[in-house]
Amino acid sequence: MQKILIANRGEIALRIIKTCQEMGIETIAIYSEADKEMPFVKAATKAVCVGAPPVNKSYLQTEKILEIARSENVDAIHPGYGFLSENAAFAKQAMKDGIIFIGPKPETIELMGDKIASRQTMEKVGVPLVPGSGNGLKTIEEACNLAEEIGYPVMLKASGGGGGIGMVLCENEQALVKSYEQTRSRAKAYFGSDEVFIEKYIADSRHIEVQVFGDQTGNIVHLFERDCSIQRRHQKVVEESPSPFLSEEVRQKIFETAIKAARAVDYINAGTIEFIVDENENFYFLEMNTRLQVEHPVTEMITGLDLVKWQILVAKGQTLPLQQTDIVSSGNAVEFRLYAEDPVRFLPSPGKISILEWNQTNAVRIDSGYEEGCTVTPFYDPMIAKCIFHGETRQDALSAANTFFTNVKIEGIKTNAPLFLNILANDDFQNGSYTTNFLTKLLK
Repeated sequence: MQKILIANRGEIALRIIKTCQEMGIETIAIYSEADKEMPFVKAATKAVCVGAPPVNKSYLQTEKILEIARSENVDAIHPGYGFLSENAAFAKQAMKDGIIFIGPKPETIELMGDKIASRQTMEKVGVPLVPGSGNGLKTIEEACNLAEEIGYPVMLKASGGGGGIGMVLCENEQALVKSYEQTRSRAKAYFGSDEVFIEKYIADSRHIEVQVFGDQTGNIVHLFERDCSIQRRHQKVVEESPSPFLSEEVRQKIFETAIKAARAVDYINAGTIEFIVDENENFYFLEMNTRLQVEHPVTEMITGLDLVKWQILVAKGQTLPLQQTDIVSSGNAVEFRLYAEDPVRFLPSPGKISILEWNQTNAVRIDSGYEEGCTVTPFYDPMIAKCIFHGETRQDALSAANTFFTNVKIEGIKTNAPLFLNILANDDFQNGSYTTNFLTKLLK
């Protein structure tokens, strides 16, 4: 594999370029007109403009991207996360063109992208599921009857949903009736399918995910868990490993279940099995993400491994570099997603970054898409960096984070750094006794 096209932008594009450079692989970056001055464009071996700023005219232009890949004679495409990373049709077309898609098989992407089909697949192999719909709901009456049976509150979800889109908490029948058609319309607009289902809402839960990896010979391993319970509107804000909540016995059971789930679909490349865990440590399958996660650096920090390198090696047909017994977790890592947004109202804060002084120490890894002088445009997700802290103990990592966010200097835009200082000062967070409702309560 000599040349890879990166079908993404910003922080993740730079992250992939870094590994490719270390492996002696050339990179082709694609960029929109709004991104022409971005660091990832300058870092790539070659960069090609893919279109106007809006995503549907640039980073989602599948035909244009494949045309660039063919004309540049690339060996593979790395989709990063978001955009086309879970687009089975794009992966399939790339493979038809003789280009390796760095990710799982298109059939797996398709199957796991359908939340109802993925629930059915997991049920067949005995992976525990949150009580809910076995199939897509056809009518509001059917939805109400099932909700009555499993008990309110329930989550109404789009079958094709992701990233917190197409999910509504319904406390009672009135809320379900009110949200039903609206959620179907939203699902159709975002995901091309109006199929919805419901699941029992588990209060005071933890969101635990397990990083899995498979190769083309059938080897599948886990690379431990990440606790992603600190969320706002179902979007992850802080992630850490190991989880401060799980007992060792349940941790091992979750690892075994994640491997079972990956085996059920003959999983290849990097993937994540997500679980909801209740206050008694009962855990249930939530979904499978068939791509590299935003929070993959947390796993890299505790294992010392390069997951992008693993992705490339597996895509080339090589076996996994390590067996399960050789993969070791060391210390504690925590990641904070730094956004260009108002820390009170959480509205995006686009603009030019006039000053950017990280005041970086050895305890922090910064995966940033921007540098001083760059402009955060309103066209894309406003994440400017991921700040990952590692220490021998959890307290070491949190202390490093507190020092970092106290001293970081960013001007020209607003960021959510003040929120992180609030989180770090909170006793429940310090003690590791938080749930997915943590931020809702903190921000009241």
